[in-house]
Amino acid sequence: MILVDTGPLVAMIHEDDDLHERCKKEFLTFCEPLGTVWPVVTEALYLLNFAWQAQAALLEILELGAVELLPLRKNDVSRIKALMWKYRDLPMDLADAALVCVAEREKLSRVFTLDRRDFEIYRPARLGRFSLFPTR
Repeated sequence: MILVDTGPLVAMIHEDDDLHERCKKEFLTFCEPLGTVWPVVTEALYLLNFAWQAQAALLEILELGAVELLPLRKNDVSRIKALMWKYRDLPMDLADAALVCVAEREKLSRVFTLDRRDFEIYRPARLGRFSLFPTR
């Protein structure tokens, strides 16, 4: 499974985004399932609040299962808190911390993100570096 961050979700839906075509093209190349977490969806819905149609398009992606919603559990909260503390100088937001937490829990090392700066710094426990898409 490949984890999906906020940026590509917004870019794929928002046709005026500079990276719309690149993210849409990359999305269509994935053979593996894609997954994300609710904090990423919340962040993306906020960024798409310029049009209810854009927000509906994101929810349809989830509804159709093109991107699977991965659960966050009660015992993930302490790890999310620890990650946000560890990377407080960036700072790490809730969406990124939740993705890193799920990556560690599910042993997932690939992330579809436009936030290369942060995801090149994050080191998920027992996984080393993330493999990032789109590639440079």
